[in-house]
Amino acid sequence: MKEHELRLTVRDYECDLQGIVNNAVYLNYLEHARHTFLLKDGIDFAKLHKQGVDLVVSRIEIDYKQSLSSGDEFIVTSSMHKEGHLRVIFNQKINRALDNKLVVNAKVIGVGIKGGRPIRVTDIEGFKDIE
Repeated sequence: MKEHELRLTVRDYECDLQGIVNNAVYLNYLEHARHTFLLKDGIDFAKLHKQGVDLVVSRIEIDYKQSLSSGDEFIVTSSMHKEGHLRVIFNQKINRALDNKLVVNAKVIGVGIKGGRPIRVTDIEGFKDIE
């Protein structure tokens, strides 16, 4: 199973009144890491969309373990595998870089849609060899 790491830094505007990253912002971090991971493997969302294929999230399970604050550096680790014929599963973690503490643990389930209907993962360009 392939694994991808992306290092980022918390920006001031991502924090709430408590001075910690707002829960919804973690979803943005995870999404950006997935897109970076897929682009690294040559899977381009814009190109697929022009071909009539859209990759969409159907479910996210997320456990918040620690909080990040402004200026914290962190690492998003992503891996993916297929589940059945239609689903791609991304297992993602966010760890604070300073102490490697687990901040977020997430499972993101995605599917491919063409013409409003789900399609087999292996029929999507770039996903031919996914395990």
